Amino acid sequence: MKLGLQISSFTWPGGPEAIAPTLAGIVRQADDVGFDSIWVMDHFFQIRGVGRVEEPMLEGWTTLGFMAAHSSRARLGLMVGGVHYRYPGLWVKAATTLDVLSSGRAWLGIGAAWNEQESRALGFPFPPLGERFAMLEETLEIAHGMWQGERGSEATFAGRHYRAERLLNSPQSLSRPRVPIMIGGGGEKKTLRLVARYADACNVFGTPEGVARKYAILAEHCAAVGRDPAEIEHSTLQTIRISADGATGTETPAQVVDRFGDLSDAGAQHVIFSLREIADPARLELIGRAVIPQLRDL
Repeated sequence: MKLGLQISSFTWPGGPEAIAPTLAGIVRQADDVGFDSIWVMDHFFQIRGVGRVEEPMLEGWTTLGFMAAHSSRARLGLMVGGVHYRYPGLWVKAATTLDVLSSGRAWLGIGAAWNEQESRALGFPFPPLGERFAMLEETLEIAHGMWQGERGSEATFAGRHYRAERLLNSPQSLSRPRVPIMIGGGGEKKTLRLVARYADACNVFGTPEGVARKYAILAEHCAAVGRDPAEIEHSTLQTIRISADGATGTETPAQVVDRFGDLSDAGAQHVIFSLREIADPARLELIGRAVIPQLRDL
């Protein structure tokens, strides 16, 4: 099993001046203790369930570039990008740039997005959901074209939402055949159909029973397009609170291993989680010492 860390909050002691050194320390430690991937959200305001909307939030691609400079092994990505924030060519160029500058460690994480509040607040168009899915599919088609060969297909693209005259990508990504694409979300009719057709990984959340259902539906979509579902990495997004003794509403390392083992039995191959108290180095040290080694053989 692979393990990924999502950094979902930048509300740390010391205020804005402390964000950069704290983030650098978290990323270096996560890389050192053995996380396979490190992610940040693609939001501009903090989201419900994590904190108040006014809490600090960093722009995702800029943050990933900073993280690349403070890590050497873990893959890096957005969990996941909102398709309407950027045009397709910029999505691919940003992911390719991260891949080249990180020595081949980028993910393209992308989805149809949901946070209307921040889009309206900052002036981003927020098309209806059906249009965002159509934009997502065209973006994925363009990504496949730009990651072909040595410098992209160089073909034209004419879609309903986007037109491109030359799908040129130079430098080309170091990850081949392309930067791996992860589509976030568990929508059974549209999202998982797009995963089957275009993606290298899915990301869903829920209980073991819930994610197993999503993976089964993904397999049905794969059968419909003639694709082996084993080609697609099955990931899931979770949250943990951990301590050595499991006190005050936390889980012990053994309990986390058991819970992730249940997810593995349900088909998960890559568990990505956000961690409360992430700025405390002892939490990541505990995971590196008592959780990650136990999950490697699952």
